[in-house]
Amino acid sequence: MAVTMRDVALHAGVSPKTVSNVMNGYPYIREATRLKVLASIDALGYQMNLSARNLKSGRTGIIGLAVPELSLPYFAELADAVIDAAEEHGLTVMIEQTGADRQRELAALARPRGHLVDGLLFSPLGLGHDDAEHLRVSTPMVLLGERIFHGPVDHVMIDNVTGTRAAVQHLIELGRRRIAVIGTHPGEVVGTAVIRYDAAASAMTEAGLEPVRQLAVPAGPWHRANGAAAMENLLATGEKFDAVLGLNDTLALGAIRVLTKHGIRIPDDVAVVGFDDIDEARYSTPTLTTVDPGRAQIATTAVELLVDRMNGDDSDHREIVAPYELHRRESTLG
Repeated sequence: MAVTMRDVALHAGVSPKTVSNVMNGYPYIREATRLKVLASIDALGYQMNLSARNLKSGRTGIIGLAVPELSLPYFAELADAVIDAAEEHGLTVMIEQTGADRQRELAALARPRGHLVDGLLFSPLGLGHDDAEHLRVSTPMVLLGERIFHGPVDHVMIDNVTGTRAAVQHLIELGRRRIAVIGTHPGEVVGTAVIRYDAAASAMTEAGLEPVRQLAVPAGPWHRANGAAAMENLLATGEKFDAVLGLNDTLALGAIRVLTKHGIRIPDDVAVVGFDDIDEARYSTPTLTTVDPGRAQIATTAVELLVDRMNGDDSDHREIVAPYELHRRESTLG
């Protein structure tokens, strides 16, 4: 038989109302009473009936986070940061993977969510500018990422342009002149790859360097294996280069593995920079110079915006760019 709130109350020696107040975070509860109730909840294995609470309050205490895939470290670490930020507001996070597939992203938006989550943080990779109207849903939402700009909802973004330019300028200041870029998506009109590549090319041009087409190396999904394959392809061309910009850290780490395998010294022969500052970047060999996009601040800001909307804020939507930081490490400095 399922444990009820009345069972918890009897076990703790308090009223069912007191148990309800503890479960809902009511602030004016004596600490000793709160701890006694929590101990009874734990001892009996009580779980709140979210459906019942939703019927009564109109809230579930849950927000959704829809991301392309958790196998990419950036999104896994973003999810971790969102969970931490949500806990500060007493919220639980329900995560959904869309696989960067447009139809699955549209389905995530169209699916009735009112009885499941109070709000949604949405990071699409398959949708584009033409899909902006699909963001007009009844559930409060905050958009993450670089697929749709100036849409109808709040948007928290990475500073891709100045962050990438800072990485390239760092390489140029070190005397590097032939900079390969790994992870391009030829034909892409909007998205992180084209934004970061254009920013890199612009920084090279402003420094008097001509971006070399043969040094722009395509890679599909930005995984380590594709970074390694892209580097193998680049080396096979015989093109000379003295620096590599991986459009994300996992690409850069895959490239480092191949460079090392071929006896190419890092950074003596080739300096390497990534983007995202995933945890692995601090512990790779060599440690990876990379752009920190402000992931923790992105999560905190996005959750705060979402909570505001959930609480009825109907002001004009906001677009916020998180501050970046370039972390200089062994892959460029030795």
